[in-house]
Amino acid sequence: MTDTDVAQMLGIHRSTVWRWAKDGRLPAPIRPLRARIARWRVEEIEAAILAHTEQ
Repeated sequence: MTDTDVAQMLGIHRSTVWRWAKDGRLPAPIRPLRARIARWRVEEIEAAILAHTEQ
């Protein structure tokens, strides 16, 4: 998923996705090919949402 996809899924702004990833509220992105490309795994985002809602 792109940062835009994650933001839409969570109903937040793209900059919040990056801030939350930096703070540890979301998993760090994977940078598969180039440093400028970042993606998140759907399963990891869903697990982060589940962990947050269980708190």
